[in-house]
Amino acid sequence: MLAEESGLPNGRTIDYVVDGLSLRGTLFEPMAEGGSHGGVLVFPDALGVGSHARSRARRLAQAGYVALACDLHGDGKRQDSLQQAVPLIQALSARPDGIRALGVAALEALLAQPGIDPLRVAAIGYCFGGAMALELGRSGAPLAALVGFHSGLARLDGDAGRIRGRVLVCLGAEDPVVDAGQRSAFEAEMRAVGVDWQLHLYGGVYHRLPAP
Repeated sequence: MLAEESGLPNGRTIDYVVDGLSLRGTLFEPMAEGGSHGGVLVFPDALGVGSHARSRARRLAQAGYVALACDLHGDGKRQDSLQQAVPLIQALSARPDGIRALGVAALEALLAQPGIDPLRVAAIGYCFGGAMALELGRSGAPLAALVGFHSGLARLDGDAGRIRGRVLVCLGAEDPVVDAGQRSAFEAEMRAVGVDWQLHLYGGVYHRLPAP
């Protein structure tokens, strides 16, 4: 059990498995009992699930959602540095089916919780987690909304025409990782299939690097 923060909901660990990898996410639920709730998958940055993703999931629970801070690397482990995380992320990116499998497993774990309204489920993510959220949407997963913060935009293997929900991407204009060319390609991809999308660009803002 995580320590309570200023009256916000506590989280509880839930375990799920994909392709033999044991994953450990942290689930946050609204403090008010009863009724149905929307759900949100919170995909972390490349280092894996940690205090940032959990704090965002906790805030979403305070707002009335059931939120799952999702594991990337197994056993709830967060990498100590980008140097450790990059080879793992590169291996994942080389297998888009593996990225989608991680996302689908997290979605199934969330939908298995009592009181979830399956028509009101979203996925959000930070940095690599934003790319994961978008790719999960491109897989045709039943998501009402997709949000990426400092998100990778490149299509790995999914089809944007299968996105069911609305898309919001928030990027820094000075992000050296996601440049103007990638933004233009993303816009063209969204327009081509008629997705309801928005891209918010923040002037003078660089890429947020994950901290251990």
